Amino acid sequence: MTPEQLAAKILQALAALADDGTITFEGGLPRELKVERPKNPEHGDYATNVAMQLGKRAGLNPRQFAELLAGKLQDDDAITAVEIAGPGFINIRVAADAQGKIAQAILDAGPAYGGSDSLHGQTVNLEFISANPTGPLHLGHTRWAAVGDALARVLTAAGAKVSREFYINDRGAQMDKFGASLQAAALGEPIPEDGYHGEYILDLAKQIVAEVPGITELPADEQLIAFREAGYERQLKEQQAQLEHFRTKFDVWFSERSLHEQDGVGHAIEKLREQGHLYDADDALWMRTTDFTDDKDRVLIRSNGEPTYFASDAAYYVNKRERGFDVCIYLLGADHHGYVNRLKAIAACAGDDPEHNIEILIGQLVKILKGGEEMRLSKRAGTIVTLAELVEEGGVDPLRYTLCRYPADSPLTLDIEEMTRQASENPVYYVQYAHARLASILRNADELGIKLDEFEPGLLSHEREGDLLRALAEFPRIVATAAELREPHRVARYLEDTASAFHKFYDSCRVLPRGDEEVEPVHKARLTLVGATRTVVANGLDLLGVSAPERM
Repeated sequence: MTPEQLAAKILQALAALADDGTITFEGGLPRELKVERPKNPEHGDYATNVAMQLGKRAGLNPRQFAELLAGKLQDDDAITAVEIAGPGFINIRVAADAQGKIAQAILDAGPAYGGSDSLHGQTVNLEFISANPTGPLHLGHTRWAAVGDALARVLTAAGAKVSREFYINDRGAQMDKFGASLQAAALGEPIPEDGYHGEYILDLAKQIVAEVPGITELPADEQLIAFREAGYERQLKEQQAQLEHFRTKFDVWFSERSLHEQDGVGHAIEKLREQGHLYDADDALWMRTTDFTDDKDRVLIRSNGEPTYFASDAAYYVNKRERGFDVCIYLLGADHHGYVNRLKAIAACAGDDPEHNIEILIGQLVKILKGGEEMRLSKRAGTIVTLAELVEEGGVDPLRYTLCRYPADSPLTLDIEEMTRQASENPVYYVQYAHARLASILRNADELGIKLDEFEPGLLSHEREGDLLRALAEFPRIVATAAELREPHRVARYLEDTASAFHKFYDSCRVLPRGDEEVEPVHKARLTLVGATRTVVANGLDLLGVSAPERM
């Protein structure tokens, strides 16, 4: 029995009390209510505060209300005990056979278990990396690659339709500096002081010269453009390859250039003008963002006729909404706090609800320690730690899991040695080892010829079996909450708690028969529980983009 199923039973009991006139509800019955696992297991399997929520509406004090509801719930065979505590908390104990059925339900659902329709109908654009195609992806991009991809996975599991988007900053002065840096490197000249430095520029320049015959013979202006475009193409492909290796998928690679080449900026300005929030002053075009909590109005078109970067931001938001996205989520770095109000102001000026149609999540800085020292420099990029080097040092699984394990808005220090240590103190190892152990038990059962052709859920009556079953039953709620709050780290913490519950179960309950012992129904029941646990752990790791190893 899941918490949701128990909540449904409580609602049925309330409906029965209303139907027979025992309780009269002002405003009618609630459509849903909350059932939770109590912090102290001695208080029961589940608890609800529904009596304190609804007692006044029924003209009763909470304890009177709880006593009436408890009497009705005790008629249900799936419930073995109902106790009233304090001012009106209702503690409930569930029958072993009812609780045990969740194991078979999980096996039947397989990879789909944990999903829900809590966000069904929502169409979400999730932009979680914005980068220049002028160099390797760095540490900040790495955090968003892991967290953003995991967030997309939990949003999808909760029923939302999600498009993952990478915003390519391929317009502006930095692109010309990139081209000039490659051109100088290819010609053996000093790279401009404000250009791009690092070994990767030298390597990329050599590659371009080898692959684009005659490029160094072009006139200087054409040559710069040719180097810029050739470098852009190759650097973007490298970023895409790095992200694919890091198991981070994007549905859309959106070019900033396209907004200007296809007159997306002009179109957005006309749409915004219709809303009445644009004005002309000092030969420039402004948006009155101060009407919507921004600290100052923003220039869209400068006095020289050139659009600002803010104009691109506004056009990009309008473009997303016109592509049919209900909610636009931006994941931005720690240095982008100032963007929150201005982006919300763009949404408001476009006639949208800034509290619904746009969300901005700000991530904090990450430090990486190696040998007790902070990693600051890259072998190839010179001034940054790159995604590729981080993966080489820590591995995809440890890096993804550890980055996803913490709230994105908290500063984070990662130790390479601790992150890759094969010990139970290392969370990713602890969870992956649990999966490998579960897989090993099932392999051993298969080698013994044990067939799971029958399942008696009532045999899962041991305290540790109940703890594990209740942990497994929580998974759909955890995933839905992680999606609704945009906090995929909740899945990681849940997996660690569930792995702990499994290890305690395994230490207390023999799963496989010893030696010449006959295979008893209890062995099959416990193997069913093991299979269900393996499914949940594998599904949870998949939501984080982390592998579920069969052997370790």
